[in-house]
Amino acid sequence: MADNPASYWLVDVRRPGRPRRLDLRVAGGRVAEIVDHAVDHAAGYGAGYGTGEVIDAEGRWIAPGLFDGHVHATQYAIDRSRIDLSTATSAAQAVRLVADSAVRGGPAIGARFRDGLWPDVPTTQLLDDEFGAFPVVLISGDLHCGWANSAGWTLLGIGDHPAGVLREKSWMDALGRLPAPPAERIDAVLDAGLREAAGRGLVGLRDFEFADNLTSWERRRAGGGVRLRIEAGIIPELLAAGAARGLHTGDQLPGSDGLITMGPLKVLIDGSLNTRTAYCHTPYPGGDHHGDHHGDHHGDHHGELVIDHDALIELMQVARQHGLQIAVHAIGDRANTIALDCFAETGIRGRIEHAQLVRPGDVLRFAELGVVAGMQPWHAVDDWRVADRYWASTSSINFPFGSMAAAGASVEFGSDAPVAPLDPWGWIAAAVDREPFIGRPWHAEEQIDVRRAMAWSALGRSQIEVGQPADLMVLDEDPYAASVKELLTIGVWATAVAGHWVHGVEES
Repeated sequence: MADNPASYWLVDVRRPGRPRRLDLRVAGGRVAEIVDHAVDHAAGYGAGYGTGEVIDAEGRWIAPGLFDGHVHATQYAIDRSRIDLSTATSAAQAVRLVADSAVRGGPAIGARFRDGLWPDVPTTQLLDDEFGAFPVVLISGDLHCGWANSAGWTLLGIGDHPAGVLREKSWMDALGRLPAPPAERIDAVLDAGLREAAGRGLVGLRDFEFADNLTSWERRRAGGGVRLRIEAGIIPELLAAGAARGLHTGDQLPGSDGLITMGPLKVLIDGSLNTRTAYCHTPYPGGDHHGDHHGDHHGDHHGELVIDHDALIELMQVARQHGLQIAVHAIGDRANTIALDCFAETGIRGRIEHAQLVRPGDVLRFAELGVVAGMQPWHAVDDWRVADRYWASTSSINFPFGSMAAAGASVEFGSDAPVAPLDPWGWIAAAVDREPFIGRPWHAEEQIDVRRAMAWSALGRSQIEVGQPADLMVLDEDPYAASVKELLTIGVWATAVAGHWVHGVEES
């Protein structure tokens, strides 16, 4: 597919939910004009507005391209080649899946296990008994814990290995020591995945990888990867190196055609639901084997606070000094309360990532403080059973999409890939109605309509307007008229980023 001319007409398109046919002129990477198709067609396509190529969409629907607000790009690429453990319903079954898939010539790396409802406990001994000295390392679906045999722990540089899983910072540090494929292989796999996502209408993403994301994306763009918009987040450990570039949140990276920008400072203050480390006001239920195994205190376990109030205040002040917004990972309701308290005290701009469990009063504070909620609707499909088990007794709101809408909060959707699939229509469908996926209504009061779900998936843009960046998708069907299952397979005829076609319009 070739880059488009500097100026062209995309003719005979309709906005979702509207029958009127329109023509758009794209110039300088933006939507330059929108005119009535019938009038423009009679005048000869763009008469009086300049010349350029004409691309006939034949009455298809045009909408702002979709933006994934939360991706771990390198992990997503690596994860695509790991043993899939997502179907395991017990530790014993996970072992069998690894045994059936592992090649006994190198480490066996598995991914996407979810042990929150397993009837048995994942232990080092269980893997040792099956695999002996052959290294095995297994990564949870939420990335917040890992499980290995003795040889696997040694591979990760952990001599005094745990009896079972390793969680949170100890695990994140160990995961960073796991041997990775060469950068060129990661980049090739990632590019293939992003091209698939562009074919689903994706025009960009915010990368929260625990790495030097600016350098990674400079390399990828120099290598000719697909031209999506990238917002590169930064972690506290790399703040000094990032500050040396003098870039503030929103600044464009030189030489990137304006498509790579500095993102926010990313900070984790609690864990996750499946790992039972999300920091909550209400204790996790006691008396189960997970509590004993994971160090819970028999009904007095609230999760794990990775960074406390004072440390978060300090990081927010550092972010302000460097001209950075801050993105705070907070999943449990108590973590969200702490994060909102810190936003209120500092007045810094930023966002809370995930916000899966939130007190009703705190939902209102998102809107009052102007804190963006970065949420991932597909997690409600993956985790509803775990939420029902561990969060059923709380008065806070699970996955409060509808409540955020009612409060007037700013929300941006994403995938959290590889934790969930890198497919925007999956999370849009999950936000609209979860029943077709989980087989029953579940907190239906928190579901939203397609119009809002699409806007929250497009950085707040609900329709194409003059002056906007020409980040467009052209659909074969009207998404506002589609059923939830039809949204999953909706046809994307073409996708453009800054006016350049990244999917669907062939070179003529």
